[in-house]
Amino acid sequence: MGQDRLPARRGLGCCVLVLLLLLGGSGSPGTPPPPRGPWAEEQGAGTEGEPWGRARYEAVKKHLGAVGALSKQYWQYVACKVWQEGCEEEEEKEQEERELMPFPGWGFPLVGQDYLEILSAWYCSFGKCCETGDCRIINNITGLEADLSGQLHGQHLAKEAVVRALQGFLQSPRPQKALVLSFHGWSGTGKNFVARLVASHLYRDGLRSECVRVFISLLHFPHHNYMDSYKAQLQRQISETLRRCRQALFIFDEAEKLHSGLLDAIRPFMAHHDSNGQADHQRAIFLFLSNLGGNTINEVALDFWRAGRAREEISMELLEQRLRLELQEAAENSHAHSHLLRENLIDAVVPFLPLEFHHVKLCARDAFLARGLPFTEATLDEVAQMMVFVPKEEKLFSAQGCKAVAQRINYFLP
Repeated sequence: MGQDRLPARRGLGCCVLVLLLLLGGSGSPGTPPPPRGPWAEEQGAGTEGEPWGRARYEAVKKHLGAVGALSKQYWQYVACKVWQEGCEEEEEKEQEERELMPFPGWGFPLVGQDYLEILSAWYCSFGKCCETGDCRIINNITGLEADLSGQLHGQHLAKEAVVRALQGFLQSPRPQKALVLSFHGWSGTGKNFVARLVASHLYRDGLRSECVRVFISLLHFPHHNYMDSYKAQLQRQISETLRRCRQALFIFDEAEKLHSGLLDAIRPFMAHHDSNGQADHQRAIFLFLSNLGGNTINEVALDFWRAGRAREEISMELLEQRLRLELQEAAENSHAHSHLLRENLIDAVVPFLPLEFHHVKLCARDAFLARGLPFTEATLDEVAQMMVFVPKEEKLFSAQGCKAVAQRINYFLP
């Protein structure tokens, strides 16, 4: 991606340089032009052999130095806003460099703010950020669909459901509520993997983007005695993220362990709102990752296998109906995740099917390729055979999915 932006950066640099040269001589709109220079009023100040004289030379040097400082500050400001690079350091230097401005009419905010919008739009014309208005947001649904097809194994229902939901939400000009997806299935079936792919294809910096927040229930909210404090912190973090980003992504891992005391902090950001009103959180996306419902999903997959039917014949309608019924009646209904289901705040329940032997082999192949290691078909078989398969009679599904495959290939290092 960095190489793709290189021509645009060079082009923007040239544009900014030309603009700064023009601005350096004219000042900002509505501001009286600066004096022609101190030397213009020092007739006779020079001596023979010095056409300008020392005073004139020093004045020109000071004048050009100020223009250079102004040009540098413009470039740093634009680079900070467009690429978010070096912003903290430049904020510390801003006051010092502003003191170098020779004339009030050349003040940086007056000129820079007038042209920043134009420069940003011109830069965005080289990429996809113009579609979102924010270069941190890329919304590459085509890339997401391609990666899900090539890297997510055995999950035809999850692929279709995630792409369809995101595409419909992002194409809607004014969605009336946040998009809320709930991922369900055994550990290692791909829930976290899909969440990472979603982040990396919606945002330039993926999970590291300031528009993405990840919460792990037992890590971020471990003690029930501190729920009031957790609730205030969670609400503040969601609000601040939405304020910074016109489109934000929130991922809640281990959602089945999310305490019901946090529901009041989450619910307002997911509820329906009047389309005529202005609600910043209408561009929020929530992903809940849960192991709940895994047994129901596995039973359906096992029934299809025993009946001699392909797992690709399992329909979303059949599985989602049974899954929602179990989740709404689950013994863990005191948790916030179950309340969200019962209140119909979750837009789509996304099932992740248990993985079979050949799916584990594909995961092993991906792990070898990711590390640039050689492998054979026999090696992939050995890795898959190291996993535990259930039920006891059929030994059909990997008990851990593909979760431990990456560690298993360490046994085959040269």
